[in-house]
Amino acid sequence: MHIYLPIAEMSVNIFLILAMGGGIGFLSGLFGVGGGFLMTPLLIFIGVPAPVAVGTEANQIVASSVSGVLAHWRRGNVDFKMGSILLVGGFFGSSAGVVLFKYLQFIGQIDLVIKLSFIIFLGIIGSLMFWESIRTIIRSHNPASRRRKLHQHNWLHGLPLKVRFRKSKLYISAILPFAIGAVVGVLSAIMGVGGGFIMVPAMIYLLGMPTSVVIGTSLFQIIFVTANVTFLQALTVQTVDILLAILLLTGAVVGAQFGSKYSVRMKGEQLRALLAIMVLGVCIKIIVDLVTKPTDLYSITPLLAG
Repeated sequence: MHIYLPIAEMSVNIFLILAMGGGIGFLSGLFGVGGGFLMTPLLIFIGVPAPVAVGTEANQIVASSVSGVLAHWRRGNVDFKMGSILLVGGFFGSSAGVVLFKYLQFIGQIDLVIKLSFIIFLGIIGSLMFWESIRTIIRSHNPASRRRKLHQHNWLHGLPLKVRFRKSKLYISAILPFAIGAVVGVLSAIMGVGGGFIMVPAMIYLLGMPTSVVIGTSLFQIIFVTANVTFLQALTVQTVDILLAILLLTGAVVGAQFGSKYSVRMKGEQLRALLAIMVLGVCIKIIVDLVTKPTDLYSITPLLAG
């Protein structure tokens, strides 16, 4: 059973899209990630134009992040003061990112930039995550190993405009969270991701925030930044396909329920290693697609920008 996607200008199998949404939802519940950094490449793999994949996935992340932040808010695990500064940086970065997105689309390089961005970030994050999980597994079999501090103080912590974040028990420069939020905002606009796979490690290792507060605070910022990206993408480049988003959301909601049940059966380092392998696998697939000679050397792609 197929359905026509008006913005993507293509027909897709409904059950395939539901299955993809369910699969990413399952991984979201299993690993505690939004899944945008996996879903966007998968949409590109099945033929959805890269700009549409980016704009539509940002829309899905908004909905999934809302439920997550509400759950963390009830537990008191959201630092709204820190989240507000991250949010200001995120609005700045995402707005600039959409302008950059429109320019790259105008010069015909947006597909290449999106794919190269995924190769770089998925390759780096996947490698670091895999290495860290292997080291953790090795340490778990060595009781004599000493635990190290999550972060070390450096010149970044000497920056001006210091603010006290009581919830996170920090006294640091507001420039740091603003800069992190801005970088994640740009990535959200260009790659169609929430940016949690970069923001969470940065908040833990650079800012030194307690892990219990990091996820809820990150989701709080992601909600508004991805909403801003979705609005600007729909307004300026018309790349948000609402039918595709609804199908993905439907599958993701169901899949997440099953994923959360299985997550308690595996250790944290095992989950991170498995996720790292999947991330690196997607990265390799994108690289292969870029260097492989296409079947059709010439094709006509409709201009999505108005």
